[in-house]
Amino acid sequence: MKKILLLILSIMALAFSLGSISEEAKSEGEAMFEALGCSSCHGPGGNSTDEDVPSLAGRDAEWIVQQLEQFQSGERQNAIMNAMAPMAEGFEDSIAEYLSTQGIRE
Repeated sequence: MKKILLLILSIMALAFSLGSISEEAKSEGEAMFEALGCSSCHGPGGNSTDEDVPSLAGRDAEWIVQQLEQFQSGERQNAIMNAMAPMAEGFEDSIAEYLSTQGIRE
């Protein structure tokens, strides 16, 4: 029951977030990265400030897609990512492309 409620709330939050994003100003990958809340852990533009959370900026797009797919399938285990990655289904390539073009901030 808690999982269903969490899923419903997540979908509602995603729908609300997507409605407020200007598609003209952002790429689909950037919009999804922000709407899904990825930046709250991985940092703006994929530049994490938390040493326990990897930065994704500038990483190879194919590698990012592979990681998302492994979290989605459960092949790779992390409580947060196993819950979050399925929400990116269908947007893996655009998110990965966005992140791969982001500069690494020191």
